[in-house]
Amino acid sequence: MPKLDIMGVSKFYGNITAVDSASFRIEDKEYVCIIGPSGCGKSTLIKCIAGIISPDRGEILIDGEPVKQVPIEDRKIGYVFQDIALFPHMTVRDNLAYGLAVRSAGADQIGRVTNEMLDLINMRERSKSFPIELSGGAQQKVAVARAIATGSYLFLLDEPLGALDALVRAELRYELKQLAKDLGLTIIHVTHDQEEALSIADRVIIMKRGRIVEIGTPAEVYLSPKTLFTENFVGETNLLEGKVLRIEGDLCTVGIGSRAIRTLVSGRQPDERVVVSVRPEFVAITSASGADGWRGRIKQVTFLGSLNHYLVETDEGIELVAHTTTTSELDKGFHVEDKVDLVLDGKHMLLFDYPTEGLEKEIALE
Repeated sequence: MPKLDIMGVSKFYGNITAVDSASFRIEDKEYVCIIGPSGCGKSTLIKCIAGIISPDRGEILIDGEPVKQVPIEDRKIGYVFQDIALFPHMTVRDNLAYGLAVRSAGADQIGRVTNEMLDLINMRERSKSFPIELSGGAQQKVAVARAIATGSYLFLLDEPLGALDALVRAELRYELKQLAKDLGLTIIHVTHDQEEALSIADRVIIMKRGRIVEIGTPAEVYLSPKTLFTENFVGETNLLEGKVLRIEGDLCTVGIGSRAIRTLVSGRQPDERVVVSVRPEFVAITSASGADGWRGRIKQVTFLGSLNHYLVETDEGIELVAHTTTTSELDKGFHVEDKVDLVLDGKHMLLFDYPTEGLEKEIALE
């Protein structure tokens, strides 16, 4: 079963570095998602793995064996594109059989495997349909099943759900995860959809400007990331520049403008310049009461279905985002220009070193 090692892989186009010294290991049967800003090198990296393009530096090993000299067709890798690449003149059954046919499989094997794939994606009754007669989600399921039919156990999915509407994407991503689990597949899934990545991946790889910034479980990259870029890129957060005022045991007091906040942290020293991060779900919003909160006025209200998104400008001139659930008893239906108090949950704050090149450059997407 496949285990993948990427060792210092780089790809250059003139003076542009598309992938810069990427190194990581993907274990057998692991489902890994790669996310990052547009143009960060996600698709280039998996095309290097597939053999579609050749890296300029580094090694790619599958089960410990280098594949640099191995042709695409011999790497036993399934590749699924965002653009659903079914043959329009072939039926569902013929599309599923195509990969086996070009490998000169016998008629009995082609028939048996094709039937298995039709059952796998629950499309036996649509076997004689042409792609144009199927929905986008159904077409993509056929494309995935066609790749599986070749007998590959390592799959590269390049934005496979990007062309589908939100509801179909949500349904299909869980079907992909279940397929991978049931069949023991190893999958690398490139996506721009962070929710998609966090919901189905065993681990997430974050890329920026061709480099791997961080690798971790979905919970790790969302709740306790190692880098400020990851904290800002994955989900939404409030970033506040401050300075450590004092340390008292496990408590750290940080000055932000004229205010001071306390959070649980270790390894800091007084006078250190830091960036404090607190996600909107950990910012409580209430009607102004004169309590010891961050006083401010609401500048913007956005309804997000299950959430209300509030942009608040504090009396200190700092903008903060707070989220409340639409069923929350604390949600009083705030409106633009309402005076409110904000309370930041110190237990859920993260502290990062202030970037040497500045905060804006550190979190920039390009």
